[in-house]
Amino acid sequence: MKTTLKLFSLLFFFIAFVSCSNDDGPNLVPVQSKTASNIPAPQTGKQGEPAGGPYTKFSFVTGEVTTSDTDWDIAFRGTSIVVNGGTATGTNDEPTRNGNGGISIQSGTFASITDADGLTFTQDADGAFAIPTGSNNGWYSYNPATHIIAPIPGKVFIIRTHDGKYAKMEIVSYYKDAPVEPNFMTDEYRFYTFNYIYNPNAGETKLTPPVE
Repeated sequence: MKTTLKLFSLLFFFIAFVSCSNDDGPNLVPVQSKTASNIPAPQTGKQGEPAGGPYTKFSFVTGEVTTSDTDWDIAFRGTSIVVNGGTATGTNDEPTRNGNGGISIQSGTFASITDADGLTFTQDADGAFAIPTGSNNGWYSYNPATHIIAPIPGKVFIIRTHDGKYAKMEIVSYYKDAPVEPNFMTDEYRFYTFNYIYNPNAGETKLTPPVE
């Protein structure tokens, strides 16, 4: 009898332990903190002509360029950046939007903006990119003396991905290999380097670096 009671007690405590462990919540996939380097953004059309050519599509879930028609989040061509959400803006050769992506432009340091909760997201629309184009209006400034395109400091882009997850991005450079002081005459341009943090967990809005 004592043996039976002892076994029953052990079974009870085991079940209670497992139940408590399950109450800790779902296992979350680690947040990703990465740098994407030399993402090409070629375009056709000379100065004063309409831009053309396909956009280079990027997926945060893979951290790579993709040719998928559906599983992409943002795309680059020249200085234009499109999001997989909304509708075509009216420029040539835009990819078809089939996701629910959006952009929220925030001011601050990359480290200081840590959550997408409560933000308002904008999608591409007829005649307007969610990330505005043009010097000083969107993500860059243009220096007419040096002809250098430089990311505007303190602009952080919070991205709702095509499938409703969240990432944040800061653009580091528009030149191949991200030179500290690019030279218009010698450095190749239309190559994006950007830092990003991506949270792959549905419903999770935190955008802080993973704990080492």
